[in-house]
Amino acid sequence: MRTLFPYIFERYLAKQIYAAFGFILFALVALFLFFDILSELGSVNAQYTLPIALLHILLKAPGRISEIIPIAALIGSIYVFAMLASQSEFTILRIAGLDIRRGLITLAKISLPLIVLTLVMSEWLGPYTEAISEQVRMKALGSSYGSELKTGVWVKDRLHDEDGNGPIRPGVRYVNVGTVDKDNQARNIRMYEFDPNYRLLSIRSAESGHFEDRGMWALQNVTETRFKETKQADPLNPIYSTQILRYPQLTLESEVTPQILGVLLISPEKMSIFSLSQFISHLRENKQDAQRHSIAFWKKVIYPFTIFVMLALALPFAYLKVRAGSVGVKVFGGIMLGMSFQLFNSLFSNVGLLGSWPALLTALIPPLLYLFLAFAALGLVSRA
Repeated sequence: MRTLFPYIFERYLAKQIYAAFGFILFALVALFLFFDILSELGSVNAQYTLPIALLHILLKAPGRISEIIPIAALIGSIYVFAMLASQSEFTILRIAGLDIRRGLITLAKISLPLIVLTLVMSEWLGPYTEAISEQVRMKALGSSYGSELKTGVWVKDRLHDEDGNGPIRPGVRYVNVGTVDKDNQARNIRMYEFDPNYRLLSIRSAESGHFEDRGMWALQNVTETRFKETKQADPLNPIYSTQILRYPQLTLESEVTPQILGVLLISPEKMSIFSLSQFISHLRENKQDAQRHSIAFWKKVIYPFTIFVMLALALPFAYLKVRAGSVGVKVFGGIMLGMSFQLFNSLFSNVGLLGSWPALLTALIPPLLYLFLAFAALGLVSRA
């Protein structure tokens, strides 16, 4: 009986927690989607009809689910533990040998499927449906990625030889893209190239361009203005000559891909871990600040494991006596606890960004602090 007992109570607790978690997750997602629909009604018109707006919101549901899973796990587990305590079932489990250590191990096992669900939603299904959702909205409105930006998207690039096969040249290129259409066709492209001393070398403009798989941009209707300094006796009074060239089509090697342009138009918190790692590498190669994206990267890596932290926070509620508060009060306390974690996590990210703290440390401190609170609460209630 002792051998079978852990498996029996683990299955029982898992069944209860998963059932409560599913119900609360459905309720929270429905509530947030309702608010999203209300905010989207202002954009409904003859082209962007209400059914299309509803489809746009529903396709965002996986992203919402990945954000809500830890809170739903916390509220659901608090409800289950509070019910077990009120019916004296948890007292029986404790008498049968369920101590804090075994309880935490059980919760770690229960959290594994929820961690996998969070990873699937945040890393695969969420970004995929988010992209489809934006495409549905853009197709209905006839807009493009850069329609909300007055000056388009600006990104830093490195210079390569003219033939596209040579090494990287000293200097820098700044690329401005007006819009990016649904098929990743860039329009209104401008490029400013500088030497290592930041003297302007050329200005290149193109009506449109598309990215080829071999790392090249094929630009159409290109006008290029080259600047060359002529040698003068007085270095303080340089004279420049200009040369204007026009090409019906020009192939140019660049490290700026449509994926990089796309991630510039969404917040780092909505990007996948893979997209964040690629963009962070691009920023560091071009000696740009990657602090915000690094914090978002480590938060995305650590975030699924906060589910165990939420379940550990719920365990002390099972040790509270019935007279310490009704089930409803405990569930309300769980809601406040979950909201406080989300607020503190967001606030700490901004503080770490302002203070230029290490990204990993900034992402680790909030869940570690709440895990410490869970252990401290378990220590208090176990002695009561």
